Amino acid sequence: MPTALTDLCRYPIVQAPMAGGAACPELAAAVSEAGGLGFLAAGYKTADGMYQEIKQLRRLTERPFGVNLFMPQPTLADVTAVEAYREQLAGESAWYETPLGELDPYGGVDDGYEAKLAILREDPVPVVSFAFGCPSRAVLDSLAKVGTYTVVTVTTTAEAQAAQWSGADAVCVQGIEAGGHQSTHRDDPQADGTGAGIGLLSLIAQVYEAVQIPIIAAGGLMRGSQIAAVLSAGAAMAQLGTAFLITPESGANILHKQALTNPLFTRTELTRAFSGRPARGLVNRFLREHGPYAPAAYPAVHHLTSGLRKAAAKAGDAQGMALWAGQGHRMARELPAGQLVEVLVAELDAARAALKLGGAGAVS
Repeated sequence: MPTALTDLCRYPIVQAPMAGGAACPELAAAVSEAGGLGFLAAGYKTADGMYQEIKQLRRLTERPFGVNLFMPQPTLADVTAVEAYREQLAGESAWYETPLGELDPYGGVDDGYEAKLAILREDPVPVVSFAFGCPSRAVLDSLAKVGTYTVVTVTTTAEAQAAQWSGADAVCVQGIEAGGHQSTHRDDPQADGTGAGIGLLSLIAQVYEAVQIPIIAAGGLMRGSQIAAVLSAGAAMAQLGTAFLITPESGANILHKQALTNPLFTRTELTRAFSGRPARGLVNRFLREHGPYAPAAYPAVHHLTSGLRKAAAKAGDAQGMALWAGQGHRMARELPAGQLVEVLVAELDAARAALKLGGAGAVS
């Protein structure tokens, strides 16, 4: 089991725990075997489903890896807003010939959190990270006792300080450029469209001065030169999601992979259309038509639209899918995951060498 962040892997490269199938055992194993830190996403899985993937990953690699958990969410407060959105989506249900998910204000909000924690305490893994909030000190202490290194994903300095106070070993600092869900600890709909999110380099600098625990940087990173930049800014490691999404080992749908570099999809946007929580994805028809009306109601909206997204994928219609992607998606390279790690490391080394050469010629 690791005792420090630098003990986890040979290179400062973390594969993001992308929920929804992309961060599968094959991808995590390939990254870890290549010297990075592979991650499984336990979100949207049952506790047993998570455990089966852990066992599969252990058969594929003996190197350290991580597992990411979703924090429990508040119960749904505004049922009427979700019912109104259900009516908005009636046409989608008819078009894809699939029913919308049932609304249960009290269901699915904890994502099997306690059962997953129980498994991870009984059969520890090297690293556990958390999204959508910060665990209690008791939870983090219980994982520390079994030798697990803990990471809390944060989007502000205040969240990073709360993670440090609670006993996290490190924070994953997520900039506004990141694909997928913004891992805010409190979902504030008043911040929608205000530009309140912080860019990664600015956020790293702020968090670096505010906490004394290591930083993993995440958000739009696609090249080794960008990894060099975040390491220079104060991060100890860099986490990449979209860059690994397109690899053959990724469990993402082929339509999703193709869309990342398809000129038809020109930009990304934060939206609540698919899940009820702000998440960055490629702008497609579903996002344009329904994003403005989606309520702040996670995970109720996620369960509501789940069948639609699956039906769209089955029909080969990327315009109805949640195409999560970071701002650097057009820079994605279709390489095997292990080879991508090697290329990123070579680019990182080149960027560091160039920086040293530039510094040697500077006027004192």
